[in-house]
Amino acid sequence: MQLPFDGDRVRGDSAAREQFYDARGYGTPRDGGVALAPVEAAHLLFRGDVEHLLDRRSGGEPLDFESFLASNAVSEVDFFVYKELRDRGFYLSPTELLAGDDADRREHHGDADRREHCGDDADRREHEANGAGDFVVYPRGDGPWDDTVAYRVWTVSERADVTAGTLRRIAACGSEADGTSGADGDGITGVLAVVDEESEVTYLAVEEPTIAGSTYHDLPAVAGALLSDRVLVTDPPAALHDRAFYGQPLDRDEQPVQLSLVEAAYLAERGLLAVDGGGERLVSRGRSVEGDRFSVDDLGHSELLVRVLPADHTFAPRDLALDVRLAHGVRKQLVFALTRVDAGIDWLTVSRLTP
Repeated sequence: MQLPFDGDRVRGDSAAREQFYDARGYGTPRDGGVALAPVEAAHLLFRGDVEHLLDRRSGGEPLDFESFLASNAVSEVDFFVYKELRDRGFYLSPTELLAGDDADRREHHGDADRREHCGDDADRREHEANGAGDFVVYPRGDGPWDDTVAYRVWTVSERADVTAGTLRRIAACGSEADGTSGADGDGITGVLAVVDEESEVTYLAVEEPTIAGSTYHDLPAVAGALLSDRVLVTDPPAALHDRAFYGQPLDRDEQPVQLSLVEAAYLAERGLLAVDGGGERLVSRGRSVEGDRFSVDDLGHSELLVRVLPADHTFAPRDLALDVRLAHGVRKQLVFALTRVDAGIDWLTVSRLTP
């Protein structure tokens, strides 16, 4: 079979629609036929289901799989993720196809509006500038003709950068969902698919957690000595570490206790710690804490590994995957606290996912 490519879509007639959309979930219905996104056409070429594409931009020049992929009509990063998810038994649709023109929307079975690209045009331009795309992935057994979505997958090369804003939008894509049902009635998961130089794909689930909890301890005020990067409390009350879990004892006798600069600044702000020069010295000395990791405990068991970063931080996908592995190795959930001065904190969790 040969299908025409107009530089934007690959078009097929009613026979192509029956073979590819109705039977196997490729493309979207259009004018009685089917419209395929370039990444879907590339997969059909790779499988041998389509022999050639006829490139209308060059007078009908035939394109096979290799020449089509080399033409930059489709990102190889998108292709590797699309193929890998198809190999896992999923039907999936590029959101660029679901966000087509009005005729595409009316003819597509189900409400395509619910599955369009999250965010505004600036979001899309930023993401596509890194050679990335995104897909709607349906639960196993469902397809584009159903109104269920399991994952919203964004693709990226491990050599590209991912901004904190992009991670927030991935999480929002899953949490907002615009009324579309997830698998088994649960929510839709936003996923970052990282493709390495060996074309292996790592899937990272990105979500907006609810961080809740409280502590209350009646602590007496103490005095401490400010060292280069910590505060030493030579005569701490027993409750400081034993009950409130502030600091670390220098030895098993639990005296004295060393406090991190963050702990010391927190206690000084609440009038529970006195140091020479006041709490302002702690804040000035502790500005380098940005990016540090914190463990969050629940009655002695550390559940969260928290990294504090500025809201405009840029991640290297490879480093992001390493952070996830680190947290998984110590049985903790990786949480990013994205901070803005006087504007609160955005919380994100990132975890390894096997679709």
